[in-house]
Amino acid sequence: MAGTRDSNETSYLLPPDSKDWEGHGIPDFVYRQKELVPEGIQWPRNAPSLLDTLPLSRFDSALCSAWRQRMELGLFRYHLGELQTQTLPGAVGFVAQLNVERGVQRRRPQNIRSVRQAFDPEQFNFNHIRPGEVLFRLHPAPIPGALQQEDILVVINVSPLEWGHVLLVPEPARGLPQRLLPGALRAGVEAVLLSSHPGFRVGFNSLGGLASVNHLHLHGYYLAHRLPVEGAPSEPLDPKGRLHLLQAPPAPGFLFYTSGPGPSLEALISRVCRATDYLTDHDIAHNLFVTRGSPPGKTSSSSTLTGVRVILWARKSSFGIKDGEAFNVALCELAGHLPVKTSQDFSSLTEAAALAIIQDCLLPPAQAEEVQSALVALTAQEEP
Repeated sequence: MAGTRDSNETSYLLPPDSKDWEGHGIPDFVYRQKELVPEGIQWPRNAPSLLDTLPLSRFDSALCSAWRQRMELGLFRYHLGELQTQTLPGAVGFVAQLNVERGVQRRRPQNIRSVRQAFDPEQFNFNHIRPGEVLFRLHPAPIPGALQQEDILVVINVSPLEWGHVLLVPEPARGLPQRLLPGALRAGVEAVLLSSHPGFRVGFNSLGGLASVNHLHLHGYYLAHRLPVEGAPSEPLDPKGRLHLLQAPPAPGFLFYTSGPGPSLEALISRVCRATDYLTDHDIAHNLFVTRGSPPGKTSSSSTLTGVRVILWARKSSFGIKDGEAFNVALCELAGHLPVKTSQDFSSLTEAAALAIIQDCLLPPAQAEEVQSALVALTAQEEP
C-alpha cells in the first residue's frame, strides 16, 4: 500500500546508523478527537488496487512510512512481498492469502494451558523486543476534566500477516496478561477511526484463542479487501439493540456497534469488556475483531461503513499450532480472512473445507447457548 508524505513523517523513522537506535527514543503520535472519523470512509467502487491512490490519514502515513522503513532495514523475520490472494467461490466471500513464510518462521507459541494464565516475566514478552521494532507511542491529546488514557506502543509484528501488521501494546512494563482491558480496546477502536483506509482492522486473541504471547496486545493490519463481517445481517438479542447475534458464516458471533466517538463508544467499550471478562473468568477462549461496517440489522450490504463493528466469538480452547490444517483459526479467520500456509492448500482450498475447519473450533451448541444467555443477562443489567 502506498503512503503519502507529510511534514511529520521523518520523526517516526529510525536513524540511518543502527548504532543510534538504542538512544533514539520512542516518538509520540498524539491525536485529537477531531481526527477520529466515523463516517465517509468507503471502499472504491472499482478494483481494490485503487486504495493505493486514496489520501491516507496522518495516522496511516506515520504507520506506513515507519513500517516500510523497518521492512527495508530487515527487522522482520521475512520480507513481505505482495501476497497471492483469491476470493474463494461461494456465498461467504472468504479472502484467502498464501503466506508460506509466516507459517514457517513465526515464533512458536508459549506454553499456555489456561485462558486465565498469569503473566510470566521469564517467558518472551514485549519488554524484550529490539529498539527498532517500536514505531511510536500512541496516545490522545489531553482533554480537560477527562481521565488521562494510558500510552500504547505501536510495534511491528515481526511475522506479518499483511501490510502494516502491528501490535498495540499498552504500557508493557506493567506486565499485563493477555486479558482484554478497556484502555486497550479503546485504543484499538480509535486506531480504526484514525485510519482513512477502509481495510485497516484491529483484533484480539485470548489465551486459548491462539494468542502466542501472554502479554497484553492487540493486532492491527491493512487488508485491501472487503470481509463478510462488515455488513453481515444480525438479530438483536436484547430489546434496546445493545447486543446482536451475527448468524451468517464464517461463524456466529456477538456483534457490538458504535457510531463513533463519545458516549456510544464508551458504552461499547464497557459492554464488550464485561463480555470478555465473563468469558475469561469462565475459562472460555475468544477472539475479537474491530472493523468499519454497517449498523446492525437485516442488510447484508458491506458498502455502507457508517460506524465501527466489534465482533466477539466464543470458541473452543486451542493451545499451540495445528500444523496439519490449511490455516489456524483466530481473529482474522473468523472474520473471513484466511492466511494459508502452503501452496498446495492455497490451490485446493474450498469454501466448504474452510467452513469445516472453522466449525471444528466453535463451542458445542449447548455451551454456545449458555454463553449467549449469560451475555444477554449481563446486557440486561446495564443502566438504562
